[in-house]
Amino acid sequence: MLDPGKPAFVPAKAKPSVVMFVGLQGSGKTTTCAKYARHYHGKGFRPSLVCADTFRAGAFDQLKQNATKARIPFYGSYMESDPVKIAVEGLETFRKEGSDLIIIDTSGRHMQEAALFEEMRQVAEATKPDLVIFVMDASIGQAAFGQAQAFKQSASVGAVIVTKMDGHANGGGALSAVAATKSPVIFIGTGEHLDDFQVFDVKPFVSRLLGMGDVAGLIDKIQDVLPPADQQQPELLAKLGALTLRSLYEQFQYLLKMGPIGQLLYMLPGFTSELMAKGQDKEGQAKIKRYMTIMDSMTDAELDSTNAKLMTESRVIRIARGSGRQVKDVRAMLEEHKRLAKIWSKMKIPKDGKMSHLTENMNIQHLIKNLPAQVLKQVGGIGGLQALMKQMSSC
Repeated sequence: MLDPGKPAFVPAKAKPSVVMFVGLQGSGKTTTCAKYARHYHGKGFRPSLVCADTFRAGAFDQLKQNATKARIPFYGSYMESDPVKIAVEGLETFRKEGSDLIIIDTSGRHMQEAALFEEMRQVAEATKPDLVIFVMDASIGQAAFGQAQAFKQSASVGAVIVTKMDGHANGGGALSAVAATKSPVIFIGTGEHLDDFQVFDVKPFVSRLLGMGDVAGLIDKIQDVLPPADQQQPELLAKLGALTLRSLYEQFQYLLKMGPIGQLLYMLPGFTSELMAKGQDKEGQAKIKRYMTIMDSMTDAELDSTNAKLMTESRVIRIARGSGRQVKDVRAMLEEHKRLAKIWSKMKIPKDGKMSHLTENMNIQHLIKNLPAQVLKQVGGIGGLQALMKQMSSC
């Protein structure tokens, strides 16, 4: 049911492609456009973003902010109210600039509004997209079938992306979306950050849907989010000696992608042992995301600097305003970084950079103590955890 095959179209390098995103307001469509662009940018594509959403106030600002953060070219207008005209102009602009993946973000309203579907039809007719992606909120439940079917009839949906999979919803609505559109789910959104985006895999999804966990894919997941073995030195591990804010941000990204078990297998000295411990994982993740939001408002010079004196009072105030946090939050993050940098500077870096040197010396008793009982049970108890550690040591 969840595996109707590959989408009718898959972007290819050096061949101009147009992908149009559709969905209801509040589904996370605009952020998903940026995540999709970032994903393909990492694969060597030259993506671009076009904001054809003239209905929602602030839509262009949101897309502009996400595109800037992801370093993706974007097009939109504060003055033009015709979404079709904006879409066509954006398309022409990026085709001239050599973009091979042009992503069009459309307006999202309510399913009952006929104007929404008429606008989608007009944009699709003018831009002739190679693929139309329906973005669906994981929490909509039984309403998923009706929504997906309505969009399929109006916009020839060819693929589905399920968002907000980091909440309480297990994404069961994806079953209805696939049935209604006869199109595959290709990605799932797992958080508010641009890197919280995963390629959809049927078996782990169904396993999680049924409350069975995804032990089989655990090793692959941990290996996937870590840099390749030949890149671990000096790019990753060498940073242990001089921990910049940017390298700390990267470590946070790895932690959040791995999930509870991966977080314990890939500990940040002095940090995860305190914040990712049993019973405090949600609090720890919230703190990490808060720190990342603050760092998102920093300049490249601030992120790459090893000089603590660079962070003057005026810079701290500017960063606080830009991230929507208080000055005390920025100072707390800087103090945490200073503490971690001190710890990391004393660490011994493995000469060959292999993960085995990090896992071989881990305290198995510490992992057993901090893993939630249900997680330990899923990996097969103490014996299963030891086998998992052995597999990791061979990475």
